[in-house]
Formats: sequence, structure tokens, C-alpha cells
Amino acid sequence: MCHGVCGVLVHIQDSRVVEITGDPDCPTSLGYICPKGRASVELLYHPDRLKYPLRRAGARGENKWQRISWDEALDAIAEKFLDIKREFGAESVATIIGTGRPLLPLYMRFSNCWGTPNHLSIINNCYFPRIVAARMTSGKFHVCDYYGFGGVKPRCVLNWGCNIAESGAADGMCGYQVTLAVKNGAKLIVIDPRKTDLAARADHWLQIRPGTDDVLALGMLHVIIKEKLYDKDFVARWTTGFNELAERVEEYPPEKVAEITWIPAEDIRAAARLYATTKPACIQWGNALDQNINTFQTVRAVHCLSAITGNFDVPGGDISLVTPAGVRTHTVHGEQSLPLHERITPEIKAKMIGRGKYKVLDNSVIHPRHLLDAIMSGQPYPVKALFVMGSNTLLNQTDPVRTAKAFRKVDFTVVTDMFMTPTAQMADILLPASSWLENDEVADVHMGWCVLIRQKVAEIGECRDDKQILFDLARRLGMGDDFPWKDVREYCDWTLENAGLTFEEFKELGILTGKMRYRKYEEKGFDTPSGKVELRCSTLEAMGYDPLPYYVEPPESPYSTPDLFKEYPLIITTGGRIQGYFCSEGRQIKSLRIITPDPIMEIHPDTAGGLGIKSGDWVWIESPRGRIKQRAKLTEGIHPGVVHAQHGWWFPEKEPPEYGFTESNVNVLAADMPCDPHTGSESLRAFLCKVYKV
Repeated sequence: MCHGVCGVLVHIQDSRVVEITGDPDCPTSLGYICPKGRASVELLYHPDRLKYPLRRAGARGENKWQRISWDEALDAIAEKFLDIKREFGAESVATIIGTGRPLLPLYMRFSNCWGTPNHLSIINNCYFPRIVAARMTSGKFHVCDYYGFGGVKPRCVLNWGCNIAESGAADGMCGYQVTLAVKNGAKLIVIDPRKTDLAARADHWLQIRPGTDDVLALGMLHVIIKEKLYDKDFVARWTTGFNELAERVEEYPPEKVAEITWIPAEDIRAAARLYATTKPACIQWGNALDQNINTFQTVRAVHCLSAITGNFDVPGGDISLVTPAGVRTHTVHGEQSLPLHERITPEIKAKMIGRGKYKVLDNSVIHPRHLLDAIMSGQPYPVKALFVMGSNTLLNQTDPVRTAKAFRKVDFTVVTDMFMTPTAQMADILLPASSWLENDEVADVHMGWCVLIRQKVAEIGECRDDKQILFDLARRLGMGDDFPWKDVREYCDWTLENAGLTFEEFKELGILTGKMRYRKYEEKGFDTPSGKVELRCSTLEAMGYDPLPYYVEPPESPYSTPDLFKEYPLIITTGGRIQGYFCSEGRQIKSLRIITPDPIMEIHPDTAGGLGIKSGDWVWIESPRGRIKQRAKLTEGIHPGVVHAQHGWWFPEKEPPEYGFTESNVNVLAADMPCDPHTGSESLRAFLCKVYKV
């Protein structure tokens, strides 16, 4: 149900699921289970679950629906899609996907085989910038070796913008592993504007000014290079561009970085020294690095820290994992990936809406703003249909008001989901998706070091596995050769075929692991044009970008927009994880809503006092683009000049079709902010606002 892939035990009594507990024998999570996992029984049997296919029976937003059969629903979708393809081309159908459920590779296969280059997700703001920046630098995406495959676990964890103890999972690794590492004596450095639980336990908490992570990374590189704390042998043998990087970071001594980041220079030096001299060390980075004006170069700078200290692919360091032999993994990035990207020929790709604006993003998906522009203007061609799978798009896109207008304008929209949402209310055909407890799956840890069994244990109404929906629809669209599986079980057998297993046989094993190897670069080098870690990136240079990391001041700040700062005197950061919720999911689950019943804005007591705000007050948060309301929480764990607002808020208990999706949705405040020039990442983590009582 998220990216954690935590092992659980499902307790069944009289054919009914009664409890979910952690599996102490599962190596991914060691018995840990978060509130979301425990609440899965509530989710499974929730009375508001969508249980049958529905057709819109009135105007959009009237909440009038007619129950229809699966055959009627799928036939209607196929007929409409094929009509659009004949008249306008496959590109006039745009596909949209959410996160959490393991759908992306198979759904991209569907999009690619259909022939549309217009595939939308939230990857420009989530995970993709880290993946592609790491790959352009070293050829691999690395994760922390918490599990100690080589007999050594991290002795230092640099946690950068990742509230993993609250989110429960990041990059396929369970947050519980960080806690264990610290309990076992690992040093901990936390970089975060907020004093999270992890920050409170850190040896060094660097309370950074939001949006200045790039210059902090450059400052730490300055210290490590200047004091010769880098791994000289690794740098000499396995990197290119070190001298150019050293020259670039000369511009960022700790005193200058301190002025920009609001972190004392000696704290910057101390953290850099601890990280560079404590071996092995790993970097646990999070979504906060994906959402700034200079996201791509920030990630590159952080990745360079790991490279020059020699922590790449060593036991207890930052490792690239090995996929279990023979398994056709679900991950997009696996050696046996599913998406069939080759179906998007250069001729098809040339039709991608907005192509060329963000050259790094162009290789994967379109930018959300470009899709909205095309829908509203009809240029460069009309977008006639949307196929939305597992995405509450009106909540997760940065301009929710404009997104809703665009959805109302499109001729035909299909949505699959488990609950009625503001996005589902925009559908012409609404399909009920099953939950993880209703699905068979060969479930892979996000970066592929193992696959685990997920077994169907329940059936609710006529809910259907998303995979089965894709298979059934693909056949109706003439794509049966590319989706040859008659059902999910046959697909699971195919996934395991080259491993010499059937799904039934896999039940006896429960888990398959890859055989971990370290220092794999010594065999074939790094998967980059030079075969080395490119501190100076040749691929970026070929695209016309600066090949070295650099600093950019946030587009709204006390320094870049001083006049605006007079009217909006607080820096707002957003998106910190809420343990009970996964993005916009879970607000209708009673046990989770009790934990966090209302949206929360964190503010320093001194700042709140000056504004006449008390803890628990409803407050307006206003930016130059709009305003929302959340409850104030007073905490000394945030800078007096900074506030933090929760994301993903809507209210299932309120009236349809809106369900209050703009009342507390922090994305309203960030609409149309400037984007990172490489990936189109939006500036969600640092802009200006003002706060006052409702």
C-alpha cells in the first residue's frame, strides 16, 4: 500500500480478516508495522469502498451515478478510446498514475503500447530527480546498506530531508532500520528545517533554511576537499572532474554558506568532518530534495559527497542492489523491466506535449503544467481523454483549481480508485480497484534486492486488481499480444518463470533475494560515458546545462524578493510526512483520522505570540497565489521565520463533489511557482507566506 514492502501476518477468522501484525521473520522490516498497516482491516471493509463499476448519470460534479457491469464499463472505455485514436491520434489520450500501489511499470507498458507519449505522474516532484541525477553522475541509484549484506552496517547515517521515522518507508527501505542503526551506535546527522524525532536524536541537527540544500552540500564538499578528508584512491581511480569540482566549491566556504543557510559555520564543518571520517557512511535522502528550484544540481552535489568519500558500493555504505536472479521485476529500473519504452518511437516522442522544455524529464513523462495548458488551449492538439489509475490528481498536482477546470473540460475521463475522491467525481466511468489484501502479487522492494509474496485473502464486491483491469482493457484495444496474461495469477507465474517457480511454489518460500555483490564497478566500471563517477557530468554538458553543481537562491525569499517579503514575512515549507497517512490517502480511516484529525501548521511560539495565535487555533496561510486554513501547532522545533504546513488534505466527510479539496490543500499556495530547469521540479519546499487567525 506504500513503498515500504513491510512483512506482515494476516490473521483470518471465519474467512474474515481480523488483524494485521508485523512479521518478525521478514528481513525488510523485522516485525515493524506502522499505523497504516495495522489499519488495513478498516480499509478493506470500509463501508465507503467503491464496489461496482459506475457510469456518470448527470453533469460532472452532480454526484449522480449508474451501476453498470464490468463488461459494459470496459466496452464503453474501449469504444471511446478507439474512436479518439482514429480521429485525433493515440496521443490525444493522456494517462495519469499515482504512487504507492506497484502499478507504474505495467501502466507505462499500457501507455507505451497504446502509443501515447503523454504519460503523467508526480515524478517531477517525487523520487525521479534523485534517480536520474544519481544515474547521470554514477550510473546507479544507491540506497543505504542498513541490512549489512556484507557483514558491516553503517557507522554514520546522513539523513537529508527525509522524515523516514514518520513516513515508515523511503526508497524501499523501512524507517525502522534507521532507528536500529542509531540504537546500535551509528552516528546520525540530520538536515531538516524541523526538529523531527530523528533530528532530536541526532549527533548533529543542521536546521537549514528551506530551499538552500544545494549550497549546504557545496559547503560540505568545500570542507571535505579543503581538509583532504576525501578518499584519495577512489577519487583518483574512479572519478572524473574532481579538480573542476574542487574549483567550484572554493566559492562556498562555510562562513558564506552559514549566512545563506542560517546554520553556524562550525556546525557545517563538524557535520562534514564526522561524515567524511566515519566509515562506512550512508546517505538517507528524501522527497524534500525533489521539490526546489535547483533540485537536480542539489541531488548531484549530495551524490558527490558519497562519491568522494569512497562510500559507493561498499558494505554499510551507499549500495546498488542486485535483483533476484530470473525474476521479471516490477521495478522500472530493473534489468528485466516491463514498460516497453521502445514502443515510443522518435516520431511518437516528438508529439509529447511540452517536449524540450525540461530535457531531463522529457525521457519519461510530460510536465503537469504542459498537460493543463494543452487541455485548456487545445494546443498543440486537443487532449480528448484521461485515463487516471490510482491518482487523486486534484490533490497531488500543484495547481488544484486549474486541474479541476481542466478535468471538467476533457471529453472523457476514466478513473480507478478504492474510494470516491474529488478526482473520481470527475470521471465518466469509475472503476472500483481492490486493495493489497485482495491481490496476488510478486512484490518487489522498490530498488529490487528481494521479492516477497503477497496473497489474496479477501474479496470485496466487484473490486478488481488494477493489473486485471489493464489486461482486460488491453485486449479490447487490440493490445492482447503485449498483454497475453488472461488473469493476474498467470501474470504472477510469468513473473517467476525464469526463476523456475510458479506462484503456488513461491508461496512456500515467501521471499527471493538477490545475491549481493559489492564494488561492482571494479568489474565493468560505472555505467556512465566515461566509465567513472562524473563529478563533472558530460551528459548534462551535452544537453546544454552546467556540468557542475551550483547554488540558486529560492525564487521567493527574504533575499531574492525583499519587497514581497515585507508583505509575506514567513518562509513556508511543506510536505513533511504524517505517519498515519500516505500522501492524500487515509482520511476516511477512523483509527488514522483520530491520530491526526485536522491539518496542522507548525509555527514557533514567539512568532505565534506576536500574531495573537494560540495552539489549536485555525489560521489562514496566505501566499501571493491563494490561501488555505490549517490548525496551528506551536513548537520550538522550527525557526521563528519559518512555518510548515501539511500536504494532501481533503475531507471525505464533506459534501461532494469537492470534499473541501481546496480548503486546506497546501498546493493552492504553490500554484505556478518557478521550476527546476532540468526536471521541472516545483518549488514546494521554500516560498513566502503570511499567517493570521481565521
